[in-house]
Amino acid sequence: MISTLRRTANVRVGFHLLFLCAYSALSTGCGESPNEPESPLYSDQGASPARVMNREPCLEHVETRRALFGDLHVHTARSMDAFLFDTRTTPSDAYRFAKGEELFLAPLDKSGRGINAQRIDRPLDFAAVTDHAENFGPVSLCTMPDSAVYDSSSCVFYRGDGKQAEKLDFLSTVQLVRDRSAAVDSDEVCGSDGRRCRDADTHYWQEMQRAAERHYDRSSACRFTTFVAYEYSYSPELSKVHRNIIFRNENVIERPIHALAEPEPITMLKRLRDECNDGNMGCEALAIPHNSNLSDGRMFRTEYAGAANRSQDRRLARLRAEMEPVIEIFQVKGDSECRNGLLGVGGPIDELCGFEKMRSIASKTEPPDCEGGIGAGSLIGRGCVDRNDFARTALVAGLAEELRIGANPFEFGFIGSTDAHDGTMGNVAESGPVARGELAGVRVNTNPGGLAGVWAEENSRDAIFDAIARRETFATSGPRIEPRFFGGGELPSDLCERSDAIETAYANGVPMGGELEVDQTTPPRFFVSADRDPGTASMASNALERIQIIKGWSDSNGTFQTRVFDVAGQPIAEDDLNPQTCEPIPSGRDTLCGVWQDPTHDPEIPAVYYARVLEAPSCRWSRRLCMDGEDEHRPPFCDDPTVPVSIRERAWTSPIWVKSKS
Repeated sequence: MISTLRRTANVRVGFHLLFLCAYSALSTGCGESPNEPESPLYSDQGASPARVMNREPCLEHVETRRALFGDLHVHTARSMDAFLFDTRTTPSDAYRFAKGEELFLAPLDKSGRGINAQRIDRPLDFAAVTDHAENFGPVSLCTMPDSAVYDSSSCVFYRGDGKQAEKLDFLSTVQLVRDRSAAVDSDEVCGSDGRRCRDADTHYWQEMQRAAERHYDRSSACRFTTFVAYEYSYSPELSKVHRNIIFRNENVIERPIHALAEPEPITMLKRLRDECNDGNMGCEALAIPHNSNLSDGRMFRTEYAGAANRSQDRRLARLRAEMEPVIEIFQVKGDSECRNGLLGVGGPIDELCGFEKMRSIASKTEPPDCEGGIGAGSLIGRGCVDRNDFARTALVAGLAEELRIGANPFEFGFIGSTDAHDGTMGNVAESGPVARGELAGVRVNTNPGGLAGVWAEENSRDAIFDAIARRETFATSGPRIEPRFFGGGELPSDLCERSDAIETAYANGVPMGGELEVDQTTPPRFFVSADRDPGTASMASNALERIQIIKGWSDSNGTFQTRVFDVAGQPIAEDDLNPQTCEPIPSGRDTLCGVWQDPTHDPEIPAVYYARVLEAPSCRWSRRLCMDGEDEHRPPFCDDPTVPVSIRERAWTSPIWVKSKS
């Protein structure tokens, strides 16, 4: 699969981004690679802005839908934080990498070109470049040699040498990035009226659109789909509440709505809806909250800026549900599914909630509970954690909010992505040969990232966007596991034995992401199945261990209750894994399937359910690196007993919401 050289670089960059993204204005741009042919955004230069370009019908069209894998959160040299640490990848480079072409990463040679050759193990089906929108213009001006201000003192200071930051302590590096960010926003770069930067903003936004169009396969083969996108990077008090903005097609807003222009997420969503979905014929956008585990209790708060009464609360809750149909549950900065021991959350301990907790691995201690309030500083290793930071409890908060105001702001599905800052879309494998010279910069608390999965009829923009909008999506921590999840009052109990199981499930129930109404006497029945990652010719995948269904509800005391049920397969002991060889555990299954009825169903209490699919234990990337590394190159964490040796890779389905018929 991928080499540890790339893994090491990715993990190192991922750690730097923990604090580099702390400054909300962290975006850059530069020109396309000199060998990139320019192509018009529209095939007809005189076309109306509302025109949607034609494409051939896809030869492969599956009515019961097929699993497609992608990455909707990737940065290139256009993002300031990535550029400062020697990323020189362009958006076109990133798309080429996702399609299977070779990419050269840092370290850079004397001419500024990467010398570390990397290639993804398997091409992706879809992708989007989501560079930080806050500084498109000024950083473009500072990184384009033909810019009028390229040689200005501010731009020279900004470009600097990324490696000097690696020699500084943690807080000094944060200050360095802030200083460089301020430099590119200066009058020297933008001009006293700011026009130079505004023009550069527009120029780079058009470049991003051209790159997405250039790599979108409009032929009947439908091999690869791209989306025009950007990141809204709002980080109040060094807390992360970012969103990725994804557009259905080539009709987009004139310029991104970023956090410097609109530093309140709910207001940003309203503007996005007004200027795109409701105000620009042919334009449609959605927002994907990401990495909520570092939000210091902010991401899923049931408070609405500017609302003065319950009616306004309801209107804004519906806006959020409409514009944010999915959230990113896993990426390089770890897992945002759940956490044990949070205030106001009941139910048994879920031992699998400890999965890839970035701050816990880094500090070896649990961060304090926000206790319903908000904290600050998570992006620099401080802050707190709260039930408003995690997807599982946010789903329950949404149920409680619907009872209060008649609208659920957190009716969302799940995806994963990487948040890679070197343009290596979907490069998520845990294993590969060790590159001896790159070990010193490894940060053990990050991980390779995850993938976004959708169930769509075909690999096209409309089909994938529709799947996201209806929440028929899933997330994985990297493997290409294919999970199905349906709910219904009339689902047959023998679906796992039937050849027409999927057709029957669609006909008699709702898929993941759906709402299910059942009568007072019929407990909901769920059908769940999963196929293992098929792996590649050179790299075997791991077998599946079990499927669990997680239920959430709010009790009469306002406590968020959750329970985990095993419905297929059985646990595999971590002792079965040999950490000296990291060979796949021979036990486990290629496929798992179960039909389950909730024994705790109460028709008076709305509930939410989702499935979690677990692989057999396997070696974590850090263990593989330590196992293969020579003594003189072994990073210090190899001798740290608190660093996880194994990992249970997994997939999460989007939820199904169950209510009683009126």
